Amino acid sequence: MIKDATAGHRSVAGPVAPCIRTALGAVLIGFIGLLGLTVVVLTARHGAVLPIDRAAHAWSLHHRPSALVTAAKAVTATGTGVFPYAAAVAAGLIAGRNPRRRLGYATGALAFLLLGQALRYGLMEAINRSRPPVGDWATHASGFAFPSGHATTSALMAGLLVAAIGHRAYGSRAGRVAAALAGCWAAAVGLSRVLLGVHWVTDVVAGWLFAAFWLGLGAALIRTALPAHRR
Repeated sequence: MIKDATAGHRSVAGPVAPCIRTALGAVLIGFIGLLGLTVVVLTARHGAVLPIDRAAHAWSLHHRPSALVTAAKAVTATGTGVFPYAAAVAAGLIAGRNPRRRLGYATGALAFLLLGQALRYGLMEAINRSRPPVGDWATHASGFAFPSGHATTSALMAGLLVAAIGHRAYGSRAGRVAAALAGCWAAAVGLSRVLLGVHWVTDVVAGWLFAAFWLGLGAALIRTALPAHRR
């Protein structure tokens, strides 16, 4: 009986260590990548534009027919406003297995997104990088450029949804498909900002790196703070 209980405990706790390693890897990659990109951007002051930003911006200006711009506007609209916060709540509701946990997870997911947004906004204000020329914009934008708010928000939303789906349907085909769709959607939102001319490509990459750091940190803290049987 004791042997069976021990085996059961190991089967539950076994995946935890790999998950923590993955989360810490995301933290490391996100932090180092974002730090390095920030240093590069800060050293390129006084109106200098990075070659990769100049090339991507020029390509977008010459490859955006009206139909593609319309589609990009529709996609980019899902990366701001009420939608991200509603999606965070939805992720919590998906993850919970009973009303009490659903409420707790939804509140936690919303708080996680809001705190991440606050940190991203502080970083954006501290770096105060200018956007591409206003004459090149195909949609409205406001604030500084780095890191991209839309790219960060959509990546955080995708991460929360993937985590919630994985919590309820780990390893299932439906779960993998849903995770792939969420990742593709987040990538599309970020790339739409470059296509519409309101962000440099490194702004978008910085948003993805920030999201990787924040999601990894959140996952690592949850995995180490909560026993497996409580999640």
